[in-house]
Amino acid sequence: MNALIIGAAGFVGSYLIRHCKEDCGWDVSATKMSFETFSYEGVGVYDLDILDRDAVVALLEKLRPDYIFHLAAQSSVAASWKNPGLTIDVNIKGSVNVLDAIRIVRDNSLSGQDDVPAQPYLPRILLIGSGEEYGHIRPEETPLPETNALRPGNIYAATKACQNMIGSIYAKAYHLDIMMVRAFNHVGPNQAPMFVVADFCKQVADIEAGLQEPVIRVGNLSAKREFTDVRDVVRAYALLVQKGEPGETYNVGSGHAVAIQDILDQILALSEKEIQVEVDPKKLRPVDVPIIEADTTKLREATGWEKTIELGQTLRETLEYWRKKN
Repeated sequence: MNALIIGAAGFVGSYLIRHCKEDCGWDVSATKMSFETFSYEGVGVYDLDILDRDAVVALLEKLRPDYIFHLAAQSSVAASWKNPGLTIDVNIKGSVNVLDAIRIVRDNSLSGQDDVPAQPYLPRILLIGSGEEYGHIRPEETPLPETNALRPGNIYAATKACQNMIGSIYAKAYHLDIMMVRAFNHVGPNQAPMFVVADFCKQVADIEAGLQEPVIRVGNLSAKREFTDVRDVVRAYALLVQKGEPGETYNVGSGHAVAIQDILDQILALSEKEIQVEVDPKKLRPVDVPIIEADTTKLREATGWEKTIELGQTLRETLEYWRKKN
């Protein structure tokens, strides 16, 4: 089997490549933007802008992957407030281009207009969405099933909810094998510090190295979120692209929300430095959802997936990653 990971230069991409190649034994190809620097031994890496549909078609005609993971996205909630237009272009228009390209290549294969007419092209596609899509959660709704009402509370969440709906429509209307994921917060070494766990760990490492005064600057600490190790998350993705039901959406997460305050306390306890905590207004979001927690029954029943890495291990390894960067 061979897999294509679209948008592999980000945090999740390298972990997904490693799992697909080394654990699943698949041939793997990956894409990046032309300005990104990314390579992985034994993996073909291609420049691709998903806003160029013809380029997506050409790459799919060339590679014909059995499995397609669509990771490419503007994935920061904070950045979505600052640049909603870009977030809409990448997360909605880009996803439509990918799905249209798959449909076009499939239709070409069925009509005999391409170079390999004997075998219809019917890949399995996983669209990566977000737990943020659920938005404003009522207390009685947690843990959240996939059927829960969506009330997006930020621009990023709205674009991902739209992507999910479009994926469902394409699966039904064009008979494509598309599965959708609502992924809850996933964390681990090498994540960009625009995300909360990496941000806290980097600040602590910088303080320990004397690069920052002994004050850690934070946003809203009362919000409760799930935090799942990225290595467990990519295992779920690989299982879903094989075993998921076309047109269906699956929550991917730990099933247990933790207050950001608790995350901070655990990270501070890993350091011997005396560190003060200050709220930075720049880190506060215009709208923040008090709690987001997933019901992962559907995922577990479809694939047998269970998380294997505890949060404490992930926090220790993430902090150590940033210590080694200094």
